[in-house]
Amino acid sequence: MRLHKGSQAALLLLLVHTARTVVAAANFSQCLNNIVLNAISTQDLYGLLNNTGYPVLNVSDATVITYSMCKSWCGTGQEGFQWPEFSQEFSAWLLPNIALISQLPFGAQYRLDNLMSAVLTVGSPTLAGYSLFLTLLNSRWIAYQFDSLNYHPNSHFALSILSSLQQVPLRLHPDHKCLPSLILLENNWWKCLAEFVDYTHMWSIASATSIAWVIIAYILTVANSPSNEADFQSNGEATGSLWLWLIPIVVGWLQLSPKCDFNRLQAAYDHADRHNMHTGTADVRVGALSASSRRALAITAKEDDVMSPDELLTPPVFNYSCSLRWASTAETIFMVFKQDSEASEKAYSHLPVCGSDGYASDINNHTENIETIQYIHTTQSIHDRNRRESLQHITVPVYCTEPNGVQIIRSHWAPGVFTRMFFASCASLGLQWGTVGAALVVAWFTPTTKIGCRFMGYLIYRAISTLIWMMLLVSSILAHYSAADRRRVSLSTHVALVSSHVLQWMGKLLAIVNFFLVILVCVFQYSNFYDRCFCNSSVFSRGGAAYDVIIETTANNGAWIGALVLACVSASALLGILNLLLDTLPS
Repeated sequence: MRLHKGSQAALLLLLVHTARTVVAAANFSQCLNNIVLNAISTQDLYGLLNNTGYPVLNVSDATVITYSMCKSWCGTGQEGFQWPEFSQEFSAWLLPNIALISQLPFGAQYRLDNLMSAVLTVGSPTLAGYSLFLTLLNSRWIAYQFDSLNYHPNSHFALSILSSLQQVPLRLHPDHKCLPSLILLENNWWKCLAEFVDYTHMWSIASATSIAWVIIAYILTVANSPSNEADFQSNGEATGSLWLWLIPIVVGWLQLSPKCDFNRLQAAYDHADRHNMHTGTADVRVGALSASSRRALAITAKEDDVMSPDELLTPPVFNYSCSLRWASTAETIFMVFKQDSEASEKAYSHLPVCGSDGYASDINNHTENIETIQYIHTTQSIHDRNRRESLQHITVPVYCTEPNGVQIIRSHWAPGVFTRMFFASCASLGLQWGTVGAALVVAWFTPTTKIGCRFMGYLIYRAISTLIWMMLLVSSILAHYSAADRRRVSLSTHVALVSSHVLQWMGKLLAIVNFFLVILVCVFQYSNFYDRCFCNSSVFSRGGAAYDVIIETTANNGAWIGALVLACVSASALLGILNLLLDTLPS
């Protein structure tokens, strides 16, 4: 009972202290009036300035006071908290964007990973934009690769799967002899999996409503901002541009429609295996083979099978971590289909895959078993039977060998991968620095101009976001480099792997910090926390010549319009490029 009474007493003291703090909160308008009255009575105009920062000759022109006078007369506290003003700014600028985060694609196996994907997106918009644009460029690249091949019944399904599953740890069987089984017609696994994962994360009423809410709220508040001169220090003009990057990220993922639901992907993969096993022909029973032979391509992995734990996470913001491995796997699969395409040309030269008795024929004999090569006379194409082979007597690796005897060589670094990473980096940096840069422009030109607390908050958020992207990008490169040496015996491999893990965990830690930082920056803006002598005087850049603008007499509409254009152009440019390139993706 005593503890309960003590808690009540402590709470009462806290409320009294809070009440005193609110009562003692700074009132800069009243403070300026007191200073002006004192100047009239004493005829001392020292410390009184006009809006440009120069001393006044007439006390009636005083709208600005020096930083030292502000501290001595007004105190070091903030302007009083105004709930109506806070709720209006919070609901207009911040709340719609927080609601829009829910429309990002998630789908991880565990909820904590979904939460981390949201934190990582908000903590580093640069990384979110990078993963989005890199996914688009990878899809275009693999589509162009397969477009150069001759027709194969499974190539379309393989392209669809490779393009859609960039957020899963695609792994090929370590035995290269299993790779040609991917192209056999008896292997309907490509078709089955493509059909079973044929679902989309597309537009819904909830997503359309959330996006419309953000856009309409932004337009209405922007239209009302020039008339809000009384609260120029606490309005949310800058924070509206600060969050504008979220719209193209959400819309972009909705258009790309990544397959990122872990449970559905796992079920589809297992279903495809079972379906392929039960529908195998009498000559080729996939179910008769071992699991390792059936699964020449796997879409799941254990933590020991990957160099970076983020490769196991399906939310597409983590595509940065598995893009290098995906590109290497996709390139190898393409090479398998390419060699089959070259084998088709051998078939046109009357070189059968196997003899009529089902056993491999001598590929140097151009006339033996010639009856197995069948043509459709209307199109002169190859009959499906000539792409078939018994897995027990498979000679596809021999038949698909290059003329000089070169076999399939897995490429650890896929061609053009760093070029795509470079362009994705440029696009994401343009989006991040354009939208946050607009917030910096507003903060710079808001009286008192130059670098104050608001400007520093936006700048720190942008810098940490870029740093997170750099750390996680380098981490993915080091992890992929170390994957070349599975046994991890060399010192360079061990150092690269350790450095990759350190950078990854530091990047995630910074993302958590930056997530809360951007929320606090907005809350501080709306709650008048920044409305104090130190922040209003731009001490960071003005130093001893700092001053606090109490009454704004010059409008800064030009800077606000320029910032608005910069933010809208940055967001619209990324959306425009995405839509321009979408028609090159596989359907």
